[in-house]
Amino acid sequence: MAENDNASPRRGFLRRIWDGFWSPTGVLSTGFLLIAGFLGGILFWGGFHWSLELTNTEEFCTSCHTMETNLGEYRETIHYNNHSGVRAICSDCHVPHEWQYKMKAKIMAVKDVYHEVLGTISTPELYEERRLEMASAVWRKMKASDSRECRNCHAFEYMDFTLQETRAAENHQKAIDQGMTCIDCHQGIAHDLAPGYLEEYRHVVESLASASGIETGTTALAEVRAYLGERTE
Repeated sequence: MAENDNASPRRGFLRRIWDGFWSPTGVLSTGFLLIAGFLGGILFWGGFHWSLELTNTEEFCTSCHTMETNLGEYRETIHYNNHSGVRAICSDCHVPHEWQYKMKAKIMAVKDVYHEVLGTISTPELYEERRLEMASAVWRKMKASDSRECRNCHAFEYMDFTLQETRAAENHQKAIDQGMTCIDCHQGIAHDLAPGYLEEYRHVVESLASASGIETGTTALAEVRAYLGERTE
């Protein structure tokens, strides 16, 4: 009998929770509000994800007229047109796949809208004035991340050096041996290089090393010129 008496208050407590879940709060029940909130959250997340992916499309990235210069350069590269038909669009190189880094990139991209409104690079002349500065900012990010976006498609461990040209195979093996990263050699892979690019990249490498507490010595940057077919003195 005592056992039944103990169970009764417990059932009463659970019943009150259940009734409270479905009881009106003002006009709508708590349960309705929770379910509506859950469904609304799903719709919001779906819309947010859709809009986020929309900003990754090539059409969106190149919709501003200030992108006409680098779009034209990109269309002349192997990333746009090649024998396999596999293309890398703007977001493949400039937007990380990992969520936290992707969101950081999207937030930082707000400054691009600001400069679009200001017309910072609105003419070919203004674009050329800022070319090295813009390239340097990208190089810094890619060097710091170990060319993360490049590695979404390319990986040393899956390269068959027997299928590569001798120079490419030798440079890739050297990169592996010396712990180099893609951007150390491939700065001009999708866009034209500005005069003084090599010295600017050297500055990027040295500043990152200094910030990390690494003492810099002679950096192996000759591969940049080798990749572009330039003579090294």
